[in-house]
Amino acid sequence: PRSCQTSRQESQTHFRPFKNERDFKTITQTTSMLENSGFYWGPMTVEEAHHKLKNETLGTFLIRDSRQKDVFFTLSYRAQTGPISIRINYQASCFSLSGSKESFDSLFKLLEYYITSPKKSLTRPYRKVQVQSLQELCRRRIVETCGEDLDIDRIPVNPILKDFLHSFPYRL
Repeated sequence: PRSCQTSRQESQTHFRPFKNERDFKTITQTTSMLENSGFYWGPMTVEEAHHKLKNETLGTFLIRDSRQKDVFFTLSYRAQTGPISIRINYQASCFSLSGSKESFDSLFKLLEYYITSPKKSLTRPYRKVQVQSLQELCRRRIVETCGEDLDIDRIPVNPILKDFLHSFPYRL
């Protein structure tokens, strides 16, 4: 088994050792995509996250590193009663929110599920940079337009744009 600690010793990560190569790849790919998403804040205390979200609209959320050694990420969001933080569990190669029966092979599919669910517990990400680039806005609109049946390879754009669309094919 490979561990994140042996591959990233310089950064002194809090991540636990991985059970298999697939889990290692899933978490490193998820972390890379999160870093590009704009709503991943990395190491942040619960107090800092709640302070950022306290005056935001209901459902505004961010992802941050968990302080617990057995949990990679935490979802913090603005609920009716104020900011709340909930662990994002990763078990059996699936992501789920602590206490939920719903699980997904992708953290981003989990977020999309809670954004589109009738309860609307999540509505929009709280990004570090509030104004997104035109490129990012176009990517999101293309993904939204194509919907669930998104086949990026069939979109008539050049290979560089296809690579960009493949890098984050989620409606977030």
